[in-house]
Amino acid sequence: MNSPSLHIRTPEGICFAQILAGPVARFLAWSLDLFCILALLTVVSYLVLLLVFVSPGLATAVNTIGYFVISIGYGMVCEWFWRGQTVGKKVCRLRVVQVVIRNLLRFVDALPFLYFVGGVACWFSPKCQRLGDLAAGTVVIRQPRLREPDLDQVLPGKFNSLQRYPHLAARLRQAVSPAEAALALQALLRRDQFQPEARIELFCDLAAHFKGKVDFPPEATDGIADEQYIRNVVGVLYSEH
Repeated sequence: MNSPSLHIRTPEGICFAQILAGPVARFLAWSLDLFCILALLTVVSYLVLLLVFVSPGLATAVNTIGYFVISIGYGMVCEWFWRGQTVGKKVCRLRVVQVVIRNLLRFVDALPFLYFVGGVACWFSPKCQRLGDLAAGTVVIRQPRLREPDLDQVLPGKFNSLQRYPHLAARLRQAVSPAEAALALQALLRRDQFQPEARIELFCDLAAHFKGKVDFPPEATDGIADEQYIRNVVGVLYSEH
């Protein structure tokens, strides 16, 4: 059975598909996250034992606050700083976009035990969304392992003017995210599928985007068509260095 997908169509008429994470994969990720939460709560409990000798009331307060901060804050903090991933999601190659709203409803999804409410909602949702996802308007997607791209299809051995400036090329690699690099590569691989007007507009927008990342000297960019500029960018991003 094929995994359900979320299809996103851009204004240029380009369709991208994201594989939705099913309830089984999400349960496995949650199980790993539960282990991490329990480990953090164990550390807090040891600290509370030390506070009992100083002030029992303070120890109780720290224990209560620590429980709520860790149980709610773990997902928020991890997904915020790791761009939609927790430890469990990293291991299971899942990612979510929204953070705060979906985590505020985590307690409701966890009722009455072992995320039963959230699991049932996810199982019957067409997009495998738990209640927190429905409230935030988010989905959890799978990130399949990427194969090495066939650069021979898009880099036919032409001279790459950007590689004449290795320090700027290195800065470009640092400034571009993996998702942006993959988008540029996919645009080149699928260039023949676009209508001529959409193709021109797409590469114009991509070139403007990547030119805003690093300012190469005019002699490296003048007289180069937008599509060729993106070829040069992909050559820099995917070349061995």
